[in-house]
Amino acid sequence: MLFLSPAFFSTNVVFGRAILSVEPFTLAFLRWGITSLILLALCRNDWQKMLDVFQNNKRLSFASGFLAFWVCGGMVYFALHYTSATNGTLIYTTPPILIMLIEAIWRGRHISGREIVGICLAVAGVFVIVFRGEAENLASFDFNDGDLIFIAAAISWAIYSVFLKAKPFEPLDTVPLLALVSLCGTVILAPFAAYEIITTGKFPASSHEWTFIAGIVVFSSLLSFSTFQYGIKILGASIAGIFMYLLPPWGLLFAWLVLGEQLENFHVIGTLLIMGGIVCATLPLKLLRGKKLSR
Repeated sequence: MLFLSPAFFSTNVVFGRAILSVEPFTLAFLRWGITSLILLALCRNDWQKMLDVFQNNKRLSFASGFLAFWVCGGMVYFALHYTSATNGTLIYTTPPILIMLIEAIWRGRHISGREIVGICLAVAGVFVIVFRGEAENLASFDFNDGDLIFIAAAISWAIYSVFLKAKPFEPLDTVPLLALVSLCGTVILAPFAAYEIITTGKFPASSHEWTFIAGIVVFSSLLSFSTFQYGIKILGASIAGIFMYLLPPWGLLFAWLVLGEQLENFHVIGTLLIMGGIVCATLPLKLLRGKKLSR
């Protein structure tokens, strides 16, 4: 599931850039408003449990919704108007490192040597892909306001990932937890979306726009977040976060399949480095030693 999660996440940029005519916070509000309704319908048997968790942890619930859906939702769509997908992709590969650092500071988690080696391999693979295998391309890489927003979003995503493993959220399974947090995020997004609609007069009306919004809801929201949060619940934020290094390879694959862009040698080399880094950092030591894993 964690291997597929970045594939679902990578569709967000494709769909989002296809409907730049929709204002960023309006798009984020529609995305998570519709998603929240679907999730609530799916977990109606857990409503009372969700209400209990919310009433006892309102600040944590709204903080998680703000980080994941306001910063990593509306602000990311806003940033795409000012920076390239390449810059954003590179910056968005930093959360796994940030997650490990946060867990090390907050929970005293030990970072092993092989995890450090795996992260270094994965980061090297991302650099190879983003800079097209040419070191001189690094000199032409510059930051702008959109990049700074992506940096803030990367930090927010790392904190959100750690929050999901917080003890107050433990009574909720993956779908009810996502429903609760996305609903809180939708509430936060609502006034910003209303301001955009009132001031610009723009609201999606064409079948083209709503088709891509549906794609964002199903693939970029329901499937991406549910698989990622399930991974966090089972394996922890640090391990789940490392799989986000697969965003560039999945994005390149979709660009090849959907847009007809050509795959180059550096794409293959970068992908192999990323996969090698993930295996190095996440494969259980018992499996590496040929021992049977216990349940």
